[in-house]
Amino acid sequence: MDPVCPLDYRYGRKEIKDIFGEEQRLQYLLTVEAALSRAHAKVGNIPKEAAEEITKKATTSKVKVNRVTEIEKETKHDIMAVTKALAEICENDAGKYIHLGATSYDIVDTANALQFVEATTILSKQLKQLRSALLNLAKKHRKTVMLGRTHGQHTIPITFGLKMAGYSMEVDRHLERLHELKSRLFIGKLSGAVGTGAALGEHALEIQRIMLTDLKLGIEDVSTQIVCRDRYNELLGLLANIATSMEKFATEIRNLQRDEIREVAESFDVKKQVGSSTMPHKRNPITSEQVSGLSRLVRSFLTPGFENAVQWHERDLCNSSSERFIIPHTLILTDWIVYKMTDVFTHLMVFPERMKENMNISNGLPMAESLMTTLVQHGMGRGDAHELMRTTALKAAAENITLKEAFTRENKKKQLLSEKEITHALNPENYLGATDAIIERVVKKLDR
Repeated sequence: MDPVCPLDYRYGRKEIKDIFGEEQRLQYLLTVEAALSRAHAKVGNIPKEAAEEITKKATTSKVKVNRVTEIEKETKHDIMAVTKALAEICENDAGKYIHLGATSYDIVDTANALQFVEATTILSKQLKQLRSALLNLAKKHRKTVMLGRTHGQHTIPITFGLKMAGYSMEVDRHLERLHELKSRLFIGKLSGAVGTGAALGEHALEIQRIMLTDLKLGIEDVSTQIVCRDRYNELLGLLANIATSMEKFATEIRNLQRDEIREVAESFDVKKQVGSSTMPHKRNPITSEQVSGLSRLVRSFLTPGFENAVQWHERDLCNSSSERFIIPHTLILTDWIVYKMTDVFTHLMVFPERMKENMNISNGLPMAESLMTTLVQHGMGRGDAHELMRTTALKAAAENITLKEAFTRENKKKQLLSEKEITHALNPENYLGATDAIIERVVKKLDR
């Protein structure tokens, strides 16, 4: 059958997709079942030899996906299919001890936690690579002056390095959040059908402790039939937050690449790449656009994820089907868009000369605040200086003349500033404030 989901043929990296593939998912379930048997053996519930046999056979090299699928068609139960497939290849009656005292979601949720460990490790590594790419741009362009923009309008000067420094710190905060999340996310359970552990007998808590310690996971404090979904929602919230940052970065690249601005651009293979099927001249920010689209998809999974946390009593089954989509899709897509943004920033084309040209489009109006500040430094009240520059800027815009020309008229009447002081105040490079110190602070924090 041809693949239907774009994750199968278009988006996502193999390294993380393998974690959620059918065979690897089966291996996680088998790993948990094997750990359960070893925990039972340690407290004397089953023979040590039985646990060793189960552990030996609990591998996808012996328990085949197609066999599990065959059994599930009969049983209509995924975990029972796994346990039966494992039991039928175990020797010396070891199979009868598989899944002892457990409910399905003891296995499923603990396997989920193992997947979270692997997937977030990959995501963390990619976020660090993105942070490095952004930091390199911050260092390289710490003095590359460009217009700041608010409300889509020209404001006062910044540097491209400052913009990149801000992005690198945003990524760094996501790395902090991902690290802090681990203690609440890498959690399994072994507590039976409603969380009491009754079927596990008198050593229930000890068996749970041994099994989850063996798997290097934490223990759900008080479970129902499942691990509490507020933990999953914290992960989904973080992934949505990361996706939002990626769309924010991508949107900035898309805007700065517009022909009217053209201050940066995604890399473009001039020998092979095609921008449009009909317009030969097009060079589109396709990667940033893809990131924007997929980021919205990641955020869309928040709603069903949060609704899954509303369970009837100790458990219903409404979360099961949707989580089969939510968990792999959010992690695979978030990793993918971080990976794609890393590529964009690693190969980003930056055009400092165009940034200078754009500084002149507004006839010096973005330097009105600089002149206002200079007037205040020379004794004028802040309110008076603001009003003077407001009316001067409006005159310059109405008459389509430069701010310098308009201010010079006023200055001749009032003798407020010298020519040298005016020229200094109108130079964007002289009105960057603490930009360099801010970037240096970021470099010292992250360049380690």
